[in-house]
Amino acid sequence: MKKVLIAYFSRTGNTEKMAEYLAEGVRMGGAEATLMKVSAIKNENELSGFDGFIFGCPTYHKDMTSGMKQFLFIAEKANLIGKIGGAFGSHTHSGESAPMIFDTMKHVFKMDTTDLGPLNLREASIPTDEGMKACQQYAKALTEKFK
Repeated sequence: MKKVLIAYFSRTGNTEKMAEYLAEGVRMGGAEATLMKVSAIKNENELSGFDGFIFGCPTYHKDMTSGMKQFLFIAEKANLIGKIGGAFGSHTHSGESAPMIFDTMKHVFKMDTTDLGPLNLREASIPTDEGMKACQQYAKALTEKFK
């Protein structure tokens, strides 16, 4: 069974809720999902053994958080070239974080990123059925790349 790591930063719980919905979508797609906060990942060895990755962070002040930036430096050392990848984030008004993470995965890490691009949801939509379904469908589509 393919394994997907969903690594995320969440301050208020919205991005964590997205990560939980994404995990459901990964499982719906027939893969195993592991959720981890980026602060719990201390070195690149903790990223080994996964076939796919979904990284997420909310947007604060038109940027990703410093914790996510530090995590991305760790992930860069993990040699994720060719691994399946996707990115997600929540926001209130601007939403720059998810596209920045996605671009890093695609252009710096040289990952095989999902054709859907980054998943970016307004915080108000996360607790709705539409928000839940968007996350599940995104993750399920990512698992299709394993086939």
